[in-house]
Amino acid sequence: MNLSIVILAAGQGKRMGSDLPKVLQPLAGKPLLYHVIACARDVGAADICVVYGHGGEHVQAAFAEPSLRWALQAEQLGTGHAVMQAVPEMPDDHRVLVLYGDVPLLRPATLRRLIDACGDDDAAVLTVNADDPFGYGRIVRDGDKVLRSVEEKDATEVERTIAEINTGVFCCPADKLKGWLKRLGNDNRQGEYYLTDVIGIAVADGVSVHGIKADSWVEIMGINDKKQLAEAERALQHRRAEALMSQGVGLADPARLDIRGTLTCGKDVYIDVNAIFEGDVILGDNVRIESNNLIRDSEIGAGTVVHSNCHIEGAATGPDCEIGPFARLRPGAELADTVKVGNFVEIKKSTVATGSKVNHLTYIGDTDIGRKVNVGAGTITCNYDGANKHRTTIGDGAFIGSGVELVAPVEIGAGATIGAGSTISKFAPPDELTVQRSRQTTIKNWQAPRKKDK
Repeated sequence: MNLSIVILAAGQGKRMGSDLPKVLQPLAGKPLLYHVIACARDVGAADICVVYGHGGEHVQAAFAEPSLRWALQAEQLGTGHAVMQAVPEMPDDHRVLVLYGDVPLLRPATLRRLIDACGDDDAAVLTVNADDPFGYGRIVRDGDKVLRSVEEKDATEVERTIAEINTGVFCCPADKLKGWLKRLGNDNRQGEYYLTDVIGIAVADGVSVHGIKADSWVEIMGINDKKQLAEAERALQHRRAEALMSQGVGLADPARLDIRGTLTCGKDVYIDVNAIFEGDVILGDNVRIESNNLIRDSEIGAGTVVHSNCHIEGAATGPDCEIGPFARLRPGAELADTVKVGNFVEIKKSTVATGSKVNHLTYIGDTDIGRKVNVGAGTITCNYDGANKHRTTIGDGAFIGSGVELVAPVEIGAGATIGAGSTISKFAPPDELTVQRSRQTTIKNWQAPRKKDK
């Protein structure tokens, strides 16, 4: 049987205290709804319908994908009413799974257990044991079969002692669900149509409703405010840290790691505290990431060490490089093998060939550096003329002295030496010393400026 998934994402999320719709609040660098859609795709849904409402134009713009179907819930009349907006275009021979845009930590394996329990004619509801079930609908069951879901206000004293609660995640045949939704009433304090009431209707029709327990409360926790959002962030990061360690990655402290995208690691990788990985990051074998680093959309070659307090974005290194501390690699920085980039060095849109060193206090932009080049402290490639960017080329084996300004477009020949303090704007021939400085002059009787008396 094909699977249709309905994701309820129409809530405003007033408790977030934000103009951003709740389902667009960020979790591990992605909107809450992103995680729910990814889980839906992992279980092989043929049809995914997102029910939207508050801030709908922003939600749709964030997920402008032709594979998604959208249904508008113009009025907020409950979860049952929300599902009503999605089912008219749903094939009768599909199985339907209802998810929530603010419940982002569900695992695909849990949903597969729920779907498998549903069968062709039965229904299944996801439950969990809560330490404090107050305020939640309780699951009343007879063995595997759920008899009903009773709300807190309607429960007896005995039913209120039940720890198993209804998560609202529900699976059943589409044709049956359409009929049950038509029979929902809104005779309650809120005047809303509750999807949880479908369980009682199904049981009354003689349909078996199976209760499938989630492994933990964390997996089904809903996100309603910034505190819960922070708790979900730590829970997801802990899950990702455990996955890395199970693959053999060494973590100094799993609680001080943030992965806001995809991190792929080779063998014997070690990551120190307060490392942040964003976008798609690849770490080769034996890479060592020291403390307080941010790495975004980059590939770090095998055996490379990234010392503390570096910022790396859109860059790639070969094997056995050494970066930092306090270095910045900007988009387009490409290092070959055994390159050293030292403290307070910034490299942008440049290539650095094998064995070259840029050790201290230097800016390299729009530059091609050859093999075994030494760039001295305080060197600047002046790549911008106020309107256009120009490239600098430094040949193999060149030595650039300290405090040099290379005014692009300019070429430094192979084996050339540039004297410290020079401003080079013309071709420097290979294997020669090139120096460009003004004559040192002392101005006699010069006086430093002084503040004027008030």
